[in-house]
Amino acid sequence: MICEDTQKLIGAYVDGELDLVRSLDLEEHLRACVICARIQENHQTLRAAFAESSLYFNPPSGLQNRVRSAVRKTSKAETRPRVVLGRWVFVAASVVVVAAVSIWGIVLLRTQLSANDLLTQEIISSHVRSLMANHLTDVPSSDQHTVKPWFNGKLDFSPPVKDLAEYGFALVGGRLDYIDNHPVATLVYQRRKHFINLFIWPSTQSDERESSASRQGYNLIHWTRSGMEYWAVSDLNSGELQEFAQTIQNTETPH
Repeated sequence: MICEDTQKLIGAYVDGELDLVRSLDLEEHLRACVICARIQENHQTLRAAFAESSLYFNPPSGLQNRVRSAVRKTSKAETRPRVVLGRWVFVAASVVVVAAVSIWGIVLLRTQLSANDLLTQEIISSHVRSLMANHLTDVPSSDQHTVKPWFNGKLDFSPPVKDLAEYGFALVGGRLDYIDNHPVATLVYQRRKHFINLFIWPSTQSDERESSASRQGYNLIHWTRSGMEYWAVSDLNSGELQEFAQTIQNTETPH
């Protein structure tokens, strides 16, 4: 199987929807292909996250009573003059429309929040997986002029690579990863015994200031700058991770 065919089937494989022959062919490809194996791991992570969280929502209080009331009024209005009937139908329809708009707003908001939460969880999972699998880097090197060219031909963008050893954040190397359904560059730095994964991919959004979060004992900092999106994650304390993020942003990219 080629990567394109495999990646189309990974979702069905994770959900247990493939027959035995296709499953065996796909598993053979996953054993040989690192990129597809990581995509499959991310699918499993997302599936687990969906299983643990609920995308259901509670309707606004009183919605059921308002709809029932509107229906009763509409039914009573059937015995009244046509003009009165039309008025009550309009009122009932308005109630339903307002309720529908409210529900849609809640669904949209919660979907956006869930998407952000899932991306945060996906980044943490990739960070943890790199530590557990002892696979921090594909190109282990402290030389930025070795790490940056390694990404050539592997990504459709060139990630900025900075050597921050003089600031106390040693470059360890880089690797390919798969986040938010696309390949990304990951730079690995070290502060004492703490590793920092810096995920980078192109962004169409305008520059955004830093936002931070803490999940499962890990700190994360996110920002967008010069057409790139950055996510830094580590078990390093929030103050030092903030220092790392500021250093990345304030240091000129080498040419």
